[in-house]
Amino acid sequence: MSEPATRGPDPGGPAKPPAAPGEGTAADARSAEVPAPEGPVPAKAHAAVPALDVRDVTVRFAGLTALDAVSFTVRPGTVHAVIGPNGAGKSTCFNVLSGVYRATSGSVRLGPHELTSLPPHKIAGLGVARIFQNLALPPRATVEDSLLLGRHRLTRTGFLAAGLRLPSAAREEARHRARVREIAAFVGLEKQLAQPAGSLPYGQQKLAELARALCMEPSLLLLDEPVAGMTSDERRRTAAVIAGVRDSLGISVVLVEHDMGVVMRLADSVTVLDFGRRIADGAPGDVQNDPAVVRAYLGEETAG
Repeated sequence: MSEPATRGPDPGGPAKPPAAPGEGTAADARSAEVPAPEGPVPAKAHAAVPALDVRDVTVRFAGLTALDAVSFTVRPGTVHAVIGPNGAGKSTCFNVLSGVYRATSGSVRLGPHELTSLPPHKIAGLGVARIFQNLALPPRATVEDSLLLGRHRLTRTGFLAAGLRLPSAAREEARHRARVREIAAFVGLEKQLAQPAGSLPYGQQKLAELARALCMEPSLLLLDEPVAGMTSDERRRTAAVIAGVRDSLGISVVLVEHDMGVVMRLADSVTVLDFGRRIADGAPGDVQNDPAVVRAYLGEETAG
């Protein structure tokens, strides 16, 4: 998802402002019910998840300032939403966090690690996993094999040992597959493991991408519009899994999402961007009532 220089129509529909208290839509009300994920919780909970500290990050493209001295902190084991109208800089921010873009100035730190100048594979190696808005599953591979791709950075077996099917390689593969089955059960896909990934309904494919990211054993998960295009039931299910990632695993989540019902009920903290600048940062209840946020979404002539 790319950031336009100016606001334009959102392919998923116009961005909606955070709902005022008592003014949520029916979809928001349904999103309020976030059931716990079914199945066993993955074995490894992250007891020492580091904070993500974004400080004065600026990104310029040929004279255009896409981000202007943006700062926020993602506390360990929380869901932190980054929201804003179209063209606000959300995708640019995500691309900096994951190493796709390099900041012109500023700093991004994950615990003791400076991420600002690292390429994406190095950032992933430090425990940062990202899922994109568009589906990126190999359609003919089984769900199990697709999830197994997420274990790549954790694989220690060499190419030769794997090719010769040495006992050590077989044992490691068995451990990875067992872990994949645990994570599939956590997100509710254990019965689909043998199916081709491309044959799943859209909502289950999005869950499979989330499961593949979890297979990396991340400490920080970047979710780019994880419920976009889903039915209300799929949104509820995905929101439940994201809540479980935070509550059961202690993994930090940074979330970009246009569904404000999901954002306001899942997020512990919200950062609002507008034309590349941070205009609000705080608890969801405070942010949704901030006059600057209302103006950014609805325009200047909406008060009164």
